[in-house]
Amino acid sequence: MLLGACAKTDTAPAAAGGTPAVAAAGEVNLYTTREPGLIQPLLDAFTADTGIKVNTVLLKDGLTERLAAEGERSAADVLMTVDTGRLLDVVEAGHTQVVASEVLNAAIPANLRGADGQWFALSLRDRVLYADKDLKLDGFTYQDLADPKWKGRVCIRSGQHPYNTSLFAAMIAHDGAEKTEAWLRGVKNNLARKAAGGDRDVARDILAGICDIGIANAYYVGRMKNAEEGSEQRAWGEAIQVVRPVFAGADGGTHVNISGAAVAKHAPNRDNAVKLLEYLVSDGSQSLYARANYEYPVKPGVELDPVVASFGPMKIDPLPLTEVVANRKLASELVDKVGFDN
Repeated sequence: MLLGACAKTDTAPAAAGGTPAVAAAGEVNLYTTREPGLIQPLLDAFTADTGIKVNTVLLKDGLTERLAAEGERSAADVLMTVDTGRLLDVVEAGHTQVVASEVLNAAIPANLRGADGQWFALSLRDRVLYADKDLKLDGFTYQDLADPKWKGRVCIRSGQHPYNTSLFAAMIAHDGAEKTEAWLRGVKNNLARKAAGGDRDVARDILAGICDIGIANAYYVGRMKNAEEGSEQRAWGEAIQVVRPVFAGADGGTHVNISGAAVAKHAPNRDNAVKLLEYLVSDGSQSLYARANYEYPVKPGVELDPVVASFGPMKIDPLPLTEVVANRKLASELVDKVGFDN
């Protein structure tokens, strides 16, 4: 029912005449790169509980450019993106402001928010192992993907996709560029097919016997396992088991990416913007994130969706996400250097 909620996108216009946008009592303007339908249940609940209307502007691309063009006239209050790198691009371009909120700081672990209060993770997307349901696995590390015993048995999407460059960037942060390059060559050597397609294609190809394991985001499994009975996607989901890999080493955990948000630099409705962010990390909202999108709550202790809970406990990699983002460019260069996608 949550996933079927209709997304309504309103236009939040900037003020005319070159003057800053004017605050509107009881409203907040959300610029988002997420499909509104994925978060509309949360926004509807916020409005019902607070009386504050959310005007949503969907920007699949060009968020930074839009904010730069609008400048002080921008009507944006809250900026919401998927992928840490994209969120920090907005921050580094100077389009956000500091928020000092005890509510946000208490709900969100320190490595999942900006140290200066300029950005906050709202939900997590763990990068996990899809494996044939009959395969016996007793733990797994990301480094294991390069083990020669998996030669011809691994499936993965393009190495240049943000989901994978984020993982590879984290590997650089953990093991250094030289070891990561060697690891990428090992993973490429183990591929059962060209690195391509999407995450759900990994499950599809495991069912087809093309590969035995692959790396993909966990939330897709919730969608597949809850798809209509008899559908292709349901069959893909039922063909696999999920294992949460960790980076090798005493401090290693499972790699996560985020959906996150920040308050816009020139927010005309700043107080309402902060209220929305604080609402999105409440227990109820975090549970709704988990049930509607099969994403992992950023707030510890929140009840999980049954499918997500079935994956077992998750130890989140404690590496600050800023360190991951700092290695994105190098990760992309290494993907090209080893010919990962060729």
